[in-house]
Amino acid sequence: LHCALNMETVEMNSVSLKRPRSEDDVANADEIKRQKISEKSKTGNDSGQSVETVTEQPDKCLLEDTKNEIIPNEESEEQEDEELEDSDEDGDPESFADMMKHGLTESDVGITKFVSSHKGFSGILKERYSDFVVHEIGKDGRVSHLDDFSVPVDDEDPSEETFTVLSDEDKKRLEELQLLKNKETSVAIEVIEDTKEKRTVIHQAVKSLFPGLETKTEDRDGKKYIIAYHAAGKKALANPRKHSWPKSRGSYCHFVLYKENKDTMDAINVLSKFLRVKPNIFSYMGTKDKRAITVQEIAVLRITAQRLAHLNKCLMNFKLGNFSYKNHPLKLGELQGNHFTVVLRNITGTDDQIEQAMHSLREIGFINYYGMQRFGTTAVPTYQIGRAILQNNWNEVMDLILKPRPGAEKGYLVKCREEWAKTKDPAAALKKLPVKRCVEGQLLRGLLKYGMKNIISAFGIIPRNNRLMYIHSYQSYVWNNMVSKRIEEYGLRAVPGDLTLKGATAVHIEEGDVDNYTIHDVVMPLPGFDVIYPKHKIGEAYKEMLVADNLDINNMRHKIRDYSLSGAYRKIIIRPQNVNWEVVAYDDPRIPLFTTDLDKLEGKPLPVLPTYGKFRALKMEFSLPPSTYATMAIREVLKMDTSIKNQTQLNTTWLR
Repeated sequence: LHCALNMETVEMNSVSLKRPRSEDDVANADEIKRQKISEKSKTGNDSGQSVETVTEQPDKCLLEDTKNEIIPNEESEEQEDEELEDSDEDGDPESFADMMKHGLTESDVGITKFVSSHKGFSGILKERYSDFVVHEIGKDGRVSHLDDFSVPVDDEDPSEETFTVLSDEDKKRLEELQLLKNKETSVAIEVIEDTKEKRTVIHQAVKSLFPGLETKTEDRDGKKYIIAYHAAGKKALANPRKHSWPKSRGSYCHFVLYKENKDTMDAINVLSKFLRVKPNIFSYMGTKDKRAITVQEIAVLRITAQRLAHLNKCLMNFKLGNFSYKNHPLKLGELQGNHFTVVLRNITGTDDQIEQAMHSLREIGFINYYGMQRFGTTAVPTYQIGRAILQNNWNEVMDLILKPRPGAEKGYLVKCREEWAKTKDPAAALKKLPVKRCVEGQLLRGLLKYGMKNIISAFGIIPRNNRLMYIHSYQSYVWNNMVSKRIEEYGLRAVPGDLTLKGATAVHIEEGDVDNYTIHDVVMPLPGFDVIYPKHKIGEAYKEMLVADNLDINNMRHKIRDYSLSGAYRKIIIRPQNVNWEVVAYDDPRIPLFTTDLDKLEGKPLPVLPTYGKFRALKMEFSLPPSTYATMAIREVLKMDTSIKNQTQLNTTWLR
């Protein structure tokens, strides 16, 4: 699904990394299969998670905790899309395996080499979401942890009564006023049990819970009313009132977000809905994977820690903590990297194999390939669409996104594609598509608006990041292929003609200087108009690859500025930092093998593991710089193809 694609720095698919198996392996698999079936019948959740993935339940939240604010109960297009997308996300195993028969393998995207000499072994990655944990590393080198729920004490904070003084009906009317949903210009709230203190609390409640509204007190028929009205029209909603924020307090509340099974943008959209603010007042340093537990820092403009802490009472699979006020937001890319804690379950390797693999990861590292997630999961890889954009072949772009494709897809997408192939009518195809947010829906809406002769403008309706993802995918495809050629040709040493960075500038390694460099110093370019290429055979290979794709390496500027590629440099080998590992025994696949930040805060004890168990797991930890793929480090350890296609074909017993 194009809908599911995004440009995450750290992304992983849920796959079992397995080799073709011996009879012993098959017996072992049958045993675990039995456990998984019984587990599924107990929990109704075949990921083994005890926590269901329910992140938004406004009504339930209100029932459980009357202190919480009323959440808008509208069925927006976006919410309907989410429900439709989530309802059959995992699909049944047969259709998933069928779909993956037409997916990509690593060799399709240039991932063909390993750097280590050890013999590979099998293991299951992400049998549980909690087997994969990501902690962000800030620019100061500090690892983000959720370890404190306390709220900074502040005399300016409204009282706890602020959150309960307004009735549900009042909140509903105020929200409609705030969002300009009716023709009312004000809302009057009668003050029952009138006292000055009571009026003050109502004033505070309206202003803090509904940014953009002002209040005044009026007498009507001998009764006191608080009148709420718009301070400055529509603009006030996007820009919470400045004068209500104490000057002594930093304008940004920084906090640590702990989340399970939700990507960063989805999480921010949920938070903004609950807080009734626009998502663009949040900032962060990097997006984190969905299928994992992740811990990262977020900053939000002029929302109090007190309001944020209240969300902990009703948001499932999210926790917010470690609050502080600062004078600056966060900037994308300002992080040093991410620290991973990964469990590979049911491993088959001997202790010697595991030691060799992990020593090699620590000492040599792994090839810094772009992981499979970069290229999509369906029969039409994202790099093909990127190539068509760079070729200025817009009919091909439209065709690749909308045409029928082999493999199982969600029913409504199949019907939409069939309708498109039959009629080439965007309106007719859109009628078959209940989910409008996905790329197919956006492109069809664009074609409806601009017509079939203006595909460029129609394509422009797709959000910019998604459009750029396609051309970045093509760059990544070229880079992976060229790095494999480079390692094939010259091995794991620096050679004359290679590139290295001096500051931010790339320079060629000269013959007389080559002994001063190792493979860890070598970078290779992502193709673009502002990079130089190696001065050996691989420089020519870049040109040949682009010529074969009808592109000119010396002219990477596009007539549409957005699609002009300047290029960049990327290290070809990454050596992870802080590498640690241990092999543990376990009997029950449902038991977590380490404690998370939330477990520690809730005082959950460490799991008790047997000395000898039915299964063995490899627990490993390592830190990686931004824009590197943990899957590629794990691939180097296991010596396995990490593509979903390969894993599903090797694991049919696990899927049935």
